[in-house]
Amino acid sequence: MATERTLSIIKPDATGRNLTGRINAKFEEAGLRIVAQKRIRMSMADAEAFYAVHKERPFFGELTAFMASGPVVVQVLEGEGAIVKNRDVMGATNPADAAPGTIRAEFAQSVGENSVHGSDAPETAAEEIAFFFSGREIVG
Repeated sequence: MATERTLSIIKPDATGRNLTGRINAKFEEAGLRIVAQKRIRMSMADAEAFYAVHKERPFFGELTAFMASGPVVVQVLEGEGAIVKNRDVMGATNPADAAPGTIRAEFAQSVGENSVHGSDAPETAAEEIAFFFSGREIVG
């Protein structure tokens, strides 16, 4: 597998419960390096632009309001097969279906408040990383 970069977001339900360090430890234990990271507060406009792909879905309003409801930690993870590895570490979107030891199995409160977001493909990762970071902010 090639070295890749992927976007990770630690969502408001997790930052609000002070889980950032515990979640980051899971990424690092899986062999992913955090090469960029910042804590921000997404505006509704930011959330709507970031999740625009879901605009026609029934959960769009709830998702964007949730993502703008509190601080998030956006970060770039790097490693061999980082996209798949990150998704494995996160676990299934529904925490009831997430494998033991995954972030969502341990920390998610519901399908909507599932603690983390991760890119799903190389093209998506590139777009999502560029949404939050300039090239000079990523230090590998």
